[in-house]
Amino acid sequence: MFTLMIVVFIVGYAAIALEHPLKINKSATALLLAVTLWVLFVIGGEQILVNTLPFREYLLKNPDGNFFDWLSHHALLEHLGEISEIIFFLMGAMTIVELVDSHEGFRIITDRITTTNKVKLLWVISIITFFLSAVLDNLTTAIVMVALLRKLVGDKKERWFYAGMVIIAANSGGAFSPIGDVTTIMLWIGGHITTMNIIIKTIIPSAISMVVPLVLISLSMKGNIQKVPQKVVEHSQNPTSTFERNLVFYLGIGLLLFVPVFKTITHLPPYIGILLGLSILWIVTEIMHKSKNEEYRSKVTVASVLRRIDTPSILFFLGILLAVAALQTVGHLDLLAKILDQHVGNLYVINVIIGLFSSIVDNVPLVAGAMGMYKNAFVTDHYFWEMLAYCAGTGGSILIIGSAAGVAVMGMEKIDFIWYLKKISLWALIGYLSGAIVYWGLSVLVFHG
Repeated sequence: MFTLMIVVFIVGYAAIALEHPLKINKSATALLLAVTLWVLFVIGGEQILVNTLPFREYLLKNPDGNFFDWLSHHALLEHLGEISEIIFFLMGAMTIVELVDSHEGFRIITDRITTTNKVKLLWVISIITFFLSAVLDNLTTAIVMVALLRKLVGDKKERWFYAGMVIIAANSGGAFSPIGDVTTIMLWIGGHITTMNIIIKTIIPSAISMVVPLVLISLSMKGNIQKVPQKVVEHSQNPTSTFERNLVFYLGIGLLLFVPVFKTITHLPPYIGILLGLSILWIVTEIMHKSKNEEYRSKVTVASVLRRIDTPSILFFLGILLAVAALQTVGHLDLLAKILDQHVGNLYVINVIIGLFSSIVDNVPLVAGAMGMYKNAFVTDHYFWEMLAYCAGTGGSILIIGSAAGVAVMGMEKIDFIWYLKKISLWALIGYLSGAIVYWGLSVLVFHG
């Protein structure tokens, strides 16, 4: 059963990576994979455990217990508790972002971009994307910025270059913030990184991973963009007033930024902070819209927004994290960590390899696996965790299928995989490696001596 679990995980992982050719949603595959691995664990029994110490400690405290009690009521519940913290945080953050979007709050940023110079526009879009994705998540930021590009850049192939840079900037911006990417959220909630430390240690490498490809792509651009015809640019009838839009935008962004502060002050888990923010914004919007008709309220209240959050992604995270938890509990990840230590050894190189893999497969299971492998090996804010956040976040830009932002932009703009590979991937790879080298240099020479 020990070997069979590895085979099943690889097959399931391949099905997730091949989601689009197979036309099977990766969330369904992840859930089936999780259940299958835990069932195989039950069938294999105590004999397949690499380390039986946790089970023996459970029996000492619970003399009447058995393997199945330990598995169902201790090991599985412990993992589920950790996973739930991530799930509830994501649900709260997604709802806040959707609520801001339903009030057209992001127009406060996008309406201020008026330049038509190709190079200047590329830099403006990239810098806004970089910092916006640190507050929101990289997926939402990429969607907002591509929607903006459709109103600014008329030529499709020209717009693809901007969209490619949006992918790189969104992933780079999400990597240095504890709330900017699912993987950094996982590391933050798991207690492996702290807010100010991850920002200070990785913001420069993350910026380098964006600026290098930005400079290289800028060299091939000249002149002004072909503007979109005015009739296409016109906004639809605004569902909210300017005051409501501003209030929801600034309050929503402020509450997201307050979550790390809340955790620092109270020492409560981040999901408590995000639920506080959601509840405040919920109450404010309910009061704001209480006198309006039902049709209007159905578009802008939290009750309606909750139906639009990305539930399949939430279920994907649940499935893949439960699947990785099964391998961690049995001991597969401990063995993999030992193999990497023996054959690679250097932790910086291990992280670079993980980042390269994240361009092919989803970075969530990669980071979950790394967290499982090295859970008790490194202290909070160890350079391994910091570089893992950087590499897993920015490595996904190398291929368009390597990140949620890339997949979303690919679907919105119908960008060809081969076009991205030819026109963007090399610059993204150079930027990724440049940032990794900068992180290594800063870590050795500045932060860790």
